[in-house]
Amino acid sequence: MNPVIRPAVGVGCLFLPTALVAYWVSAAGARLEYVEALPVDQSAPQVALASAANEGYCTTQLKTVLRRVLKSCGLLDSGEVRGCQPMDAKNVATMAGGDFNALFQPLSERAGIIEFAKNSAELEASGAELLSRVFADQQGASYFFVVARASPEGSVVHNRELSQQRAEAVMSHLRTNFADPDLDREVGLLWLGEEFAQLDEGFCTWKRSGDPQTCKPENINRSAFVAWIDCRL
Repeated sequence: MNPVIRPAVGVGCLFLPTALVAYWVSAAGARLEYVEALPVDQSAPQVALASAANEGYCTTQLKTVLRRVLKSCGLLDSGEVRGCQPMDAKNVATMAGGDFNALFQPLSERAGIIEFAKNSAELEASGAELLSRVFADQQGASYFFVVARASPEGSVVHNRELSQQRAEAVMSHLRTNFADPDLDREVGLLWLGEEFAQLDEGFCTWKRSGDPQTCKPENINRSAFVAWIDCRL
């Protein structure tokens, strides 16, 4: 190789990975901005869903959040969990935490709250049983929503990671126990840490895997909220 060309090639090879990473990060941000700007398509062909698809809880706000979560926080085609972290979740939800939680109040009969031990992302037997029961009760719904949280003990960074591990534990259980070929297209994951949309004690009356005699904010937020949502998008 020409001695003049060789150094130029070396510099180019060093520069290429950096340029590719910058491009990928820029493209990912652009995709999220594009998804958030998309209007709800009222004319798109609809899949036949369960009768609950026309229930009142399928508000415009819920449909918008669901579309953004499924597109921005869903799964990659390869099956790798992508999900949305706390700051991403705020952008996707585009609302205050209390308003975000209120969207799901009408789902109390279909949802489950999978509780974890303090500082743990391991599914306990009661949590695995409730998760399987909620997932098996699909009733024709098309979208499964997973929102993992952490209680405020510990650092913010640790709780982000812990809530991500809890979301991934839910996904791992579903992959292991259900032969669902559509799983990658059905599930939207959020992990919120302690930073966004903490649950209050009003959720203690929902189906929970934790001790029915013990429900404080720290218990209810060491959790993953799971529910089938059968809205027409």
